Amino acid sequence: MTRILHVLDHSLPMHSGYTFRTRAILRAQAAKGWEVRGITGRRHGAPGPLEEVVDGLRFHRTGGEAASGNPLLREWRDISAHAEAIESLIAGWRPDIIHAHSPVLNAIAAQRVAKRHGIPMIYEIRAFWEDAAVGNGTGTEGSPRYWLTRQLETHAVRAADAVAVICEGLRGDLIARGVDAGKIIVSPNGVDMDQFGDPVPRDPALTARLGLEGADVVGFIGSFYDYEGIDHLIAAMPRLVRLRPRVKLLLVGGGPCEQALRDQAMASPFADHILFAGRVPHDQVEHYYAQVDILAYPRKAMRLTDLVTPLKPLEAMAQGRLVAASDVGGHRELIEDGVTGTLFTPGDPAAIAVALGGMFADRGFWPERRAVARAFVERERNWSSNILRYEPVYRRLLDSPQRLRAAA
Repeated sequence: MTRILHVLDHSLPMHSGYTFRTRAILRAQAAKGWEVRGITGRRHGAPGPLEEVVDGLRFHRTGGEAASGNPLLREWRDISAHAEAIESLIAGWRPDIIHAHSPVLNAIAAQRVAKRHGIPMIYEIRAFWEDAAVGNGTGTEGSPRYWLTRQLETHAVRAADAVAVICEGLRGDLIARGVDAGKIIVSPNGVDMDQFGDPVPRDPALTARLGLEGADVVGFIGSFYDYEGIDHLIAAMPRLVRLRPRVKLLLVGGGPCEQALRDQAMASPFADHILFAGRVPHDQVEHYYAQVDILAYPRKAMRLTDLVTPLKPLEAMAQGRLVAASDVGGHRELIEDGVTGTLFTPGDPAAIAVALGGMFADRGFWPERRAVARAFVERERNWSSNILRYEPVYRRLLDSPQRLRAAA
């Protein structure tokens, strides 16, 4: 039985797009008969034992508190602690392949151990750490720290035996850095159709509690980061309400920008049309999808959103919801304008209002749009088939001279 060790930043029971992609990968691989485990670094903030089973998946933890002090020294200490934990784990459970996932700190820790033990390693990038820091407001493009992180990322990619990325934008960027295109596979974001593929009916009690009876409902379900452009969606509401007086905006989730968004909504002349549901348990999210007519994703235009594809629009399509999104590179990889969704100009509240108003004005295309979008997810973004992209890479690594010499 092939053993795969996934080296992770954080995992379940924490909830994020990162942990849900991880869960989907591990569950699909386990269903295929592979033996899989995950090990998280010190950035995993959930309390718990050093080894635990969550949702049927086994995770190991790197012990100790995250280091403090100088950022570079702190991160180097966290890398060392993570490498020691990986080393300890493989002493008793030797994997055939190490599959490290971004950020680059995980790749550096995993490479130390993989090289020492002759275990092949694949490095999977979900976003470049330097661009994610800019998107989250914790970094500045072009700063010394940005440059250094970019150099570390490039070095880690070149040192890996194989590289996976979640979209063509990331692949193209690595090729432009001089990385061999034949070394890179694209393993796109997908949906666990066993979990999201059977939409629930709208719950009238929840509709009443939210005050959405008879409303045209626009929704955003996700994390409240600045790059998501939720402020532009709120800014679009006055014009949209004038076009569609019954429209309401339902915002589900939370994050660093939540208070600023609440303040913006309160200052809007149509504050009573903007509803904050807060964070909801993941097993209840589908009930909020069922309340929404159109899911809106107004991401701002920047390197992060041009290079990286989000997960939420795919979940919305799987739930049979209509999708409208800003015309940035990451969305264009998921959404064909006028076929699986509607694209609008990024950073333009007026364009958002016109696009959404037009969709509500013509409901005749809705059934076909929903069916086509859901079929796209089932056909091309279903995790049960997505993991097949890893298989030839795993096989090549298992048959490599490095691996065979180590096993001898």
